[in-house]
Amino acid sequence: MRVDVPDVSFIIVNRNTRRLLMDCLKSIKDTVKTLSFETWVVDNGSSDDSVEFVKKTFPEVKLIENERNLGFAKANNLALSRMSGRYAVLLNTDTVLTEKAVETMVEFMDKNPDVGICGGQLLNEDSSRQNSIANIPNLLTELTNKSLLRRLFPKKYPGKEHYYTEPIEVESLVGACLIVRAEAIKDAGYLDEDYFFFLEETDWCLKFKQKGWKVFHHPEAKIFHLQGQTAKKEYVRARIEYWKSRYLFFKKHRGIMAQLVLRVGLLIRLLLDFSLVVLHNIATFFTVEKLRKRLKVYTALILWHLQGCPDSWGLK
Repeated sequence: MRVDVPDVSFIIVNRNTRRLLMDCLKSIKDTVKTLSFETWVVDNGSSDDSVEFVKKTFPEVKLIENERNLGFAKANNLALSRMSGRYAVLLNTDTVLTEKAVETMVEFMDKNPDVGICGGQLLNEDSSRQNSIANIPNLLTELTNKSLLRRLFPKKYPGKEHYYTEPIEVESLVGACLIVRAEAIKDAGYLDEDYFFFLEETDWCLKFKQKGWKVFHHPEAKIFHLQGQTAKKEYVRARIEYWKSRYLFFKKHRGIMAQLVLRVGLLIRLLLDFSLVVLHNIATFFTVEKLRKRLKVYTALILWHLQGCPDSWGLK
C-alpha cells in the first residue's frame, strides 16, 4: 500500500566502503518488514565504485553524490534536509541490522512522544556487546579511565559492563545507529557541521536535551557494528580528528578554562603514554605491531600539538 509519508528515512554516509555499504543496504531490505521507508545514501567523494554499485544494485535508493569528503555531519544534513519520513535512522556503513531492530525502536518512539532520539544495542561480530551509550564529555570522563567510571558508577556512567533489559534514559549515544524524530530535528536543528568526524552525535544529543527532548538507549534493538572500520584506513589521522572534536566540544560547551585544563591534562598524559610505549618498543626490539602502531599514533599527536593543532592534520 502506498503511503505519502514513510515511517522511516534511512540515511547512510559512505566513503570508499562499497562492500560494507552493500551489507548495510541488504540488511535494511532483509529485516524491515512492517514499516514503510525510503533510503538515502550520501557519497562523500568515493574513489571506488560505490556510486555505480548503488545505482545498479539498489536503484530505489536516493543517492546524493558529493565531489569530495564533506565530513559526517554535513553529509548527513544533506539528506536530513530532504527526507520525508516520520523518523530518520542514521546508519554507519559498517552496521548490519538484525530482525525487528528498527521496528522495535519505532514502536518505542511512537509510544513515547517525548523521546527525540534513541539508539539500539551495538554488537560485535561474535554477538558480544559494544559500548552503545556515551556520556556528555567533561573533565572527569576525558582525563580518567572511562571503563573504570562505568564500573564504579554504573548509574551515572552506564555502559556495556551492565546488561539492561528495559530502555533507559541516557545522556548521549554512540552514533553508529540512531533513530531521530523528525519533529525533534525541526526543533533542535541539524548536526553541527563544525565537527568533521566524531562527537557530532554527542553534540546533537546535548542539543535535544536542552530543547526538552529525552535521549534513550533501547537494549532490545540489536545492530551488528564492525567497530571502527570506516576509520581504520586512515587510523592516525582519525585519532587526530577525534582529539580535534574533543577540543571543539569543550570550546562550545565547557568554556575556555575547561578547554585549557583539558588540553594540558591530555598533553601530560600523552607524553607519559609516549614515554612508556617507547620503552616497551625498545624492550621488544620493535617487533610487536600493536606497540609500533601506538608509537606512531602518539608521535603524530605530539607533532600535531607542537604545530599548534592545525586543522589540516585531521581527516579533512
